[in-house]
Amino acid sequence: MDNLETLSDQFFSGQFLESKIFYTILAIVFFWVIRRLILIVFLRGKDVQVQYRIRKTVAYSTYPLAFLVIGRIWFAGFQAVSTYLGLLSAGLAIALQTPLINLAGWAFILWRQPLKVGDRVQLGDNRGDVIDQRIFMFSLMEIGNWVDSDQSTGRIIHIPNGKIFTDVLANYSQGFQYIWNEIPVLVTFESDWRKAKQLLDDIAQRHGTSLSDSAARKLREAAKKFMIFYSKLTPMVYTTVKDCGVMLTIRYLCEPRRRRGSEQEIWEDILDAFAAHDDIDFAYPTQRFYHNDTEGKPGTRPEAIYSSVSPAKQV
Repeated sequence: MDNLETLSDQFFSGQFLESKIFYTILAIVFFWVIRRLILIVFLRGKDVQVQYRIRKTVAYSTYPLAFLVIGRIWFAGFQAVSTYLGLLSAGLAIALQTPLINLAGWAFILWRQPLKVGDRVQLGDNRGDVIDQRIFMFSLMEIGNWVDSDQSTGRIIHIPNGKIFTDVLANYSQGFQYIWNEIPVLVTFESDWRKAKQLLDDIAQRHGTSLSDSAARKLREAAKKFMIFYSKLTPMVYTTVKDCGVMLTIRYLCEPRRRRGSEQEIWEDILDAFAAHDDIDFAYPTQRFYHNDTEGKPGTRPEAIYSSVSPAKQV
């Protein structure tokens, strides 16, 4: 107890404070100058993304070093104070649980890199492009929400780093770097659906073949890190039947940020192609009266069914 009081008196003595304040200011100026010199030397001639990463790396390096040096200046030789700080840190760990989880999330993001600046991701219900990473949170330029087809809303979402441990993360940009998109096209039962399917297949091949070649190269690279396997990367058209027509679904590869643009180009080609054929028409929910005796197949009309019944059964 006497030792702690002696150290406390020394700590608050005028000469002690003056020297510590002087060395603290000197350390702050030193690290500020070093940081500025590094930025001046390494930022020259670099693009925006490289400049951003250099600034972040320098900040993450210089601030902790400055903190350790300044702490060494103020608390060197204080065994009793170190014991007190140990108890204080234990209390702060309980009180500051959420910030510490976010700090651990930041360390995990830097180590495993499940996301980085420039990636398009979805974390929980939030989707967007990563535009900033900080110690306690990262920021997204939001996409989707009330805007269709993954277009930007203009809002910036700040997400705590700790969410990386609790919410499911989907990264559009990692690994394969392409996404599968589908465009459903519904034609009437009376349409020549085989001709319509061939037209759609020609349009899909025209828009997706070049991407398939690039995707094959990306797939080989991604397979070195992830268990990714696709037997076919070229566009396909699938056929199914719905309650009001024949559904022809185009499935093709596209870049994550070009989903809406590619859909627009394909739909414009579909509209032009179908307009040139009188035997193909789009289907949509309508109400109609169907007369089986005049419109049905000959074998399903009432007279055909009645005539096929034996006289014994007719009685």
